[in-house]
Amino acid sequence: MYGVIAQAGALIAIGVAWRRLRPMGLEADALRPALTSLVYIVLLPALVLSVLWGSDLGLDTLRLAVVAAACVLTGLALGWAACRLLRIPPAAAGALILAAGFGNFTYLGLPLLEASFGAWGREVAIQFDLFAATPLLLTLGVAIAAAHGDGQRREGALAAVARVPALWAAAAGVALNLGGVPTFAWLIGLLETLAAGVVPLMLISTGLALQGVAGWQQRLGQVTPVLAIRLALIPLGVAWFAAVVGLEGELWRATVIESAMPSMVIGLVIAERYGLDTRLYAEAVTLSTAVAAVVLPLWFTALGGWL
Repeated sequence: MYGVIAQAGALIAIGVAWRRLRPMGLEADALRPALTSLVYIVLLPALVLSVLWGSDLGLDTLRLAVVAAACVLTGLALGWAACRLLRIPPAAAGALILAAGFGNFTYLGLPLLEASFGAWGREVAIQFDLFAATPLLLTLGVAIAAAHGDGQRREGALAAVARVPALWAAAAGVALNLGGVPTFAWLIGLLETLAAGVVPLMLISTGLALQGVAGWQQRLGQVTPVLAIRLALIPLGVAWFAAVVGLEGELWRATVIESAMPSMVIGLVIAERYGLDTRLYAEAVTLSTAVAAVVLPLWFTALGGWL
């Protein structure tokens, strides 16, 4: 796991270095949308379609979706409780609740699970995210952001869900899988070629999004509950609940690791769109990602001892 973290860290470091050095005069904030758009619109849907078309979809898929939903909902509830206890203002509270509830399940979880568990680890990350986390983000997450933001009306939740290419790819992959449609070697080869770019571009984009924010030490007290929720309390609860619903062995282990991902990078877009405290959200992402580099290998080792 330490080697996997080191590889992922090296790719993230490329993005961080680009933000500081600006090669060829390209700003990170200009480059990142281009990379993430390519992944979001083309490469990730190709990966999702190729994985779900050939996956073994069964009862464990349903169990995984239930665990993923419980993971997100528990994180949101704990984040809300912490903000109430600390009497955090609405714009900051909305950012922290989202940061506590939604982990970087695809952008970081997918490459880490694939490298740690093999190709089937991609199935866990994709099903965890697309069968529960992303629909919750675009419905409940958007509602939370709207309730704590500037009050302006935005695109409806159903319209937002309908505009996610990876969800359409997931629907197509599941339909082809359950319909017994055979895969075509040339098409799967094309999809896998496109999918090969997902992991490095995801991790570099994560690095491009990380930024130091002046005065973060003064706000550490607000961010600390998010770190505890995302990296400790949630995976601990998922370890128990996943076993209760029937996940076993390496699938149980991968699910717990997936639940322990740091705060979701794409949440910055929602925070900006709904007038939340984007600076505080960026701090939560940056700090949780840094701490996760230490915590995730510890979880991996601890879970290995439980099997």
